[in-house]
Amino acid sequence: MRHEPGIAKERLFRGLSLAVLVLMGVFAVAGPSGLIAWGENQRMLEQRQAKLAELRLERDRLKNRVQLLNPKKADPDLAGELLRSNLNVARPDEMVMLLP
Repeated sequence: MRHEPGIAKERLFRGLSLAVLVLMGVFAVAGPSGLIAWGENQRMLEQRQAKLAELRLERDRLKNRVQLLNPKKADPDLAGELLRSNLNVARPDEMVMLLP
């Protein structure tokens, strides 16, 4: 049996090439941007889009409330509501009902 140095070097090169290809395959499936992470990223994207829609609704509600409280033209109903709730006052013709 002849042992040629060229054959050993070729086998080593093939083995290293195979190891690199296997490693690349593992990263393609289980790496930080692989197929497994793709599903997780999609789920997180959907959650964040839902949270963004919720925050946009809250922002619009607050923007409307700020416009109603504009000092130049405040909404009398909202101003009265805030005064009664914050200062615990009522008009003489109002009935106060305490809820448990």
